[in-house]
Amino acid sequence: MAFHRQGNPFFRHGDTTRWIALDEKDRTVGRIAAFYDQARDAGDQVKTGGCGFFESIDDQMAAHLLFDAARDWLREKGYDAMIGPVNFGTNDTNWGCLVHGFVPQGVGMTYNLPYYRNLFESYGFRLYYRQFSFHMDLDKPFPERFWKIAEWIRQREGYTFKHFDPAQTERFVEDTVTIYNQAWKPLKEDFSPMEPASLYDELKKIRPIMDPELIWFAYFKHEPIAFFLFLPDANQIFRHLNGKLHLINKMRFLYYKKLNCMTRIRGMVAGVVPKFQNSGVESGIFWQLKQVMERKPHYKQFELSWVGDFNPKMISLYMATGAYHAKTHHTYKYLFDRDRPFKRYMEEAVDPRKLPDHA
Repeated sequence: MAFHRQGNPFFRHGDTTRWIALDEKDRTVGRIAAFYDQARDAGDQVKTGGCGFFESIDDQMAAHLLFDAARDWLREKGYDAMIGPVNFGTNDTNWGCLVHGFVPQGVGMTYNLPYYRNLFESYGFRLYYRQFSFHMDLDKPFPERFWKIAEWIRQREGYTFKHFDPAQTERFVEDTVTIYNQAWKPLKEDFSPMEPASLYDELKKIRPIMDPELIWFAYFKHEPIAFFLFLPDANQIFRHLNGKLHLINKMRFLYYKKLNCMTRIRGMVAGVVPKFQNSGVESGIFWQLKQVMERKPHYKQFELSWVGDFNPKMISLYMATGAYHAKTHHTYKYLFDRDRPFKRYMEEAVDPRKLPDHA
């Protein structure tokens, strides 16, 4: 869907192209896509495009030729840098180069072999920010203090919690956009507001695997203040389908889904408006999820949505749940002018004391 012009709303203000690399025997040895999103340009200190959907054999020459193609195309479009490997769309999927935690990945998370890190860094890409993923085994109890906060916030007057209802999609889309745009604007120096159209597009794609009871919203006096969106890990079914989604495999997908084969859930995105951060509302949402898990015991493990090293508050929250650091991805940046000073993404917000192991 990322390259479908009618299906991807980012084509309204961006464009993309793709290449493959062939060896001397015309065998495919790599691929890459480059893209830009003009809606993000205003927030960039250095006008930056992206590259992603990258695959390559362990060969620097092949990889570097692909990076050259992406760089040259973006330069022709007026860009001065590129980040990668990223997605031509939202950053909850296909984002970052895996450098720690080489285990089967949940839905939307990229997997690559360890040598990919060297392919990027040998070309001249530099670390822009780190993305940490935390896992929670549901057979292990949450810290008692966490539930005390959850119980306190649930009983406070004015707070209510609701899970997603497909019959009220329009309302929940509006609430998500309202929360996200308030929550993330202070955290991202290149912030681009969430568009309802892109969210409707995402909901259309995830509807076959969505469990409405895994998407929760918090309200204070009926105003939306927080949301957490989790999805069952469809990769646990897709591995049985040999990469094909024809009619028979669609039927097989429904069969496996009915068997409750998806035992993991992954947090895709979350947000808490600044006024209510650290208020305990996050614990209140996890309390609601706990009730769901007790009714649906086939869910065994949480993967929390990745959190950037520039977001120490969320790192602290995840650690407070008893979750453990499972994976690290790197988002890299490459400046076309090699003499231009390099600046890490929101480096002043990074708190080394809050970073997990293998950071």
